[in-house]
Amino acid sequence: MGSAPELRAGIASASSAGERVALRTERATSALLTQHAHRYAPAVMKSHLAALLALPLLAAACTTPEYGRPLPPGWPALLKLEPGDERPSFRESWAERHEALLALEHSIAWHQRPSSQQFFPIEGVDHRRSLASLEHFKRLLETSPTPEDFDAAVAVDFDIYKSAGWDGEGGGVLFTGYCTPILEGSLTANDTYRYPLYRLPDDLVKAKDGAILGQRQADGSLAPYPTRAAIEASGHLGNKGLELVYLADPLDAFIAHVNGSAVVRLDDGSERRFGYAGKNGREYRSLGRMLVEDGQLDADEVSLPAIRAWGESHPEELLEYISKDDSFVFFLEIDGPPKGSLNVDVTGGRTLATDKTLFPRGAIVFVDVDVPKKRTAVRTWWDELWGNEFEDYETVVYDRFMFDQDTGGAIRTAGRADIYMGIGDEAEWTAGRMRSPGQMYYLFLKESSFGSRP
Repeated sequence: MGSAPELRAGIASASSAGERVALRTERATSALLTQHAHRYAPAVMKSHLAALLALPLLAAACTTPEYGRPLPPGWPALLKLEPGDERPSFRESWAERHEALLALEHSIAWHQRPSSQQFFPIEGVDHRRSLASLEHFKRLLETSPTPEDFDAAVAVDFDIYKSAGWDGEGGGVLFTGYCTPILEGSLTANDTYRYPLYRLPDDLVKAKDGAILGQRQADGSLAPYPTRAAIEASGHLGNKGLELVYLADPLDAFIAHVNGSAVVRLDDGSERRFGYAGKNGREYRSLGRMLVEDGQLDADEVSLPAIRAWGESHPEELLEYISKDDSFVFFLEIDGPPKGSLNVDVTGGRTLATDKTLFPRGAIVFVDVDVPKKRTAVRTWWDELWGNEFEDYETVVYDRFMFDQDTGGAIRTAGRADIYMGIGDEAEWTAGRMRSPGQMYYLFLKESSFGSRP
């Protein structure tokens, strides 16, 4: 599935970039102290709080995290936690075990396919250990009588690995979101609906693992598949019966490409679902980032609504910017939920997309992050005073077990991950504002425990 949009959540404005960084650091530190402290194992609480209290002192000396920085060649993507190292508490996840089990079953089913074995070993984890980890984790979810029992059993039976993150030392991960939006469309082209989603063309060649090999030439050779701009300028896909559905807005079509799936509501009220079939193999370029780099939008105000508003005011420029993204996605009509790069159903709030050259496919991942949420409280006078500067939402704790079941199309680092938020307007609202620092932890059965199992 395609990568999530490169969109920024809005925050209150400040008079300089330095002030905005200071505001974010202060707010993040306060939030971590109040929201995260109680969720860590008691044995490491004291050191965790000390580290958090030191953050304001360190902030001035630290550079802005380069979340897109690739790891050096040969550098491990997973860092094993040793005895005494800080680990998250898993107690609260026990109450959500039924939600996690559905996504867990998809990871088990993928591991049971013979084709899955070609992707192991990775990060020192072989296929047998990865599958055994999932099966044992399922048993713990189903049989642990209390949250405390579950937390203790996971800590005893599993090795926990922290992502190497943006700096290679576990410095953190930037989480964005993606979703399956609901868009308006038609099965036939007309004056309103003019922007098609296309099915996979015959001249696009893929390897057995889904990797794009290129465009088949008349002599049988392969060449790089054309870029988005070349495809649209040449009409290469026209008059071939490849159009699946037509949308009213070029930005809607682009959003479908970025997310890799869409639900399209037709004029008669019925809905059609479209999932990811492939892409042209070109690199994705973020629309939001381009607008910020060119001064069209402020970095602290970029969100999907902001991009939509800008596009409505600058329709011709919008088309020019979209054409600068070389990546072009193809679709197929589906009946059920969309599928990720493992060809299993993705699950809202439980499927994670990462760089699959670094991280084990289908693995158990505990995600420690906050996500945007619409406010339910009454707006204060301060909100009214600054009403033009920030949206009416807050961030909430979103710590939970997920499963690494998809590929981030634009992610080439251990410091980035995309969370699949689900289908519909609420999922799009959250995904469009999601850009939150956090951490992810991979769980695999301990070598001693795994070695003794049949």
